[in-house]
Amino acid sequence: MHNFNTSDISNFYRSLEPDVKQATINWRVYHLVSKGVLERRGRGVYKIGRTTIFVPYLDNKTESIYKKILSEFPYSIVCVWDTSLLNEFTLHISNRHFTLIEVDKDSIESVFYSLRENYNPVFLNPNNGILEQYVFNSNTPLIVKPLISEAPLQSISNINTITIEKILVDLCCDEDLFQFYQGSEKKRIFNEAYAKYTVNNNKLLRYASRRGRKEEIEKMINQIKIDQI
Repeated sequence: MHNFNTSDISNFYRSLEPDVKQATINWRVYHLVSKGVLERRGRGVYKIGRTTIFVPYLDNKTESIYKKILSEFPYSIVCVWDTSLLNEFTLHISNRHFTLIEVDKDSIESVFYSLRENYNPVFLNPNNGILEQYVFNSNTPLIVKPLISEAPLQSISNINTITIEKILVDLCCDEDLFQFYQGSEKKRIFNEAYAKYTVNNNKLLRYASRRGRKEEIEKMINQIKIDQI
């Protein structure tokens, strides 16, 4: 089912009731969204159906890491997740996964040194050479990297973690880090994400703009010709 916007809805109602007020239409839209008949896909953009939010699985290790960081650095902004969750969207199941700890730049080095006391191996914002030589040859490593300001996050059981919008943008922007998920695999991840979950394109493109890749990612979304878009 294709997306449609507020003007499409207004035109539909006015074709049935020429004198209907816009305030009445707005109330009807609000009612339909609250009942799950319409799904909000962005500002003024809707589709038929119910919102399906992507909720990543957080294992005990990820929860423990997050709680340790917050106990020592309570004012830090942190996002944690494990890349094994990408297997839900891929054709080939990867055994190479790692835990990502994204932290505001003021705390990143302190968090890195703190985690090294309890976990091994831990890498601080590794470049491509370090990734290929050490990270990808390690068993479930931890990677600490800067958290982009205004990145779209969500709280699951009081733990800050990623959203589907952040995953898709990061796959395109951090190509070295996610080199096993490029090419046709990345296209499949996008298709599966849009097919299974509600993706807020406004939120996704706003974050893509923060990372300087809005036009490229917008073209990719249009090119994959997903029916839900």
